[in-house]
Amino acid sequence: MKIVLIFILTFFATSCCGTKKAIETQPEPTKEIAVVTEVPDAVEAPKIIKNKDSLVTISKGEFQIAVKTDSTETIEIEEDSTFHQNVSKREGYIHQLFGELLQKHVTQNGNVDYKGFKSSQKDLLGYISVLKKMYLKLDSLSKNEKLAYWINTYNALTIDLIIRNYPLKSIKEIKDPWDQRLWKFGDKWQNLNDIEHKILRKMNEPRIHFAIVCASESCPKLLNEAFTSENLEEQLSRVTKGFLSDTSKNELSKNNIKLSKIFKWFKKDFEKNGSLIDFLNGYSEVVISNKAKKSFKDYNWDLNN
Repeated sequence: MKIVLIFILTFFATSCCGTKKAIETQPEPTKEIAVVTEVPDAVEAPKIIKNKDSLVTISKGEFQIAVKTDSTETIEIEEDSTFHQNVSKREGYIHQLFGELLQKHVTQNGNVDYKGFKSSQKDLLGYISVLKKMYLKLDSLSKNEKLAYWINTYNALTIDLIIRNYPLKSIKEIKDPWDQRLWKFGDKWQNLNDIEHKILRKMNEPRIHFAIVCASESCPKLLNEAFTSENLEEQLSRVTKGFLSDTSKNELSKNNIKLSKIFKWFKKDFEKNGSLIDFLNGYSEVVISNKAKKSFKDYNWDLNN
């Protein structure tokens, strides 16, 4: 038996005078359809297929998920509880929607092709629409599933923010970039600051600071794959080691360390289970003395493209 969920979101380009309430804006009305279908036969690996109508399909094992965006103005909502009941089982494959975009538009060195992302905006908005559906059932997810969800959400929304304002040379050219409430999840309008400080930092995982990316040169490199609960430990360790070994971000030796300002801004996050030096030594290629002289590098806010 096939169980189909159709979810349609409509974005309207609107403006409002005399109010501070943030709203989602798009140049023209769009309709996004997320379809989840259970299928009986197992498939060994996720398959991502696109057709000429911008339908993106992922299939593996017992389900398929598809996202389609078009320009019609019809609003229809037909829901089935199956999506919510099995969202944990589908979590890794859902994030493959984002993973394909990252592989296409982000290099191994973390350079982001925002012009390319802009050409794939429908696919990105389709993934964000599925994240909004997952949000309604977050309580059913494990800690690692929630971490992967919010890391991917932060990075996807940051990319969306940039391409809404592209071309630009720095995220700081955007007014209050981390405070803009542009995305409605459930009853809450989310912004990047809330996701980082009120959600992710409270999950007691300091390595998130090397996984979420603020679209700038001095930020950690954007991983060109989506985070998943299954691979989360390996991915967080990899991005942390990569950030520490990148001499454009940190310069480490036994008696002298010149660190990214991330370690200054979020010092308390890295000292919950010991000293900052203890944390660094857990991932550094060199052993740093507890008496090492410490300083911080200037932060480059140029776009990471």
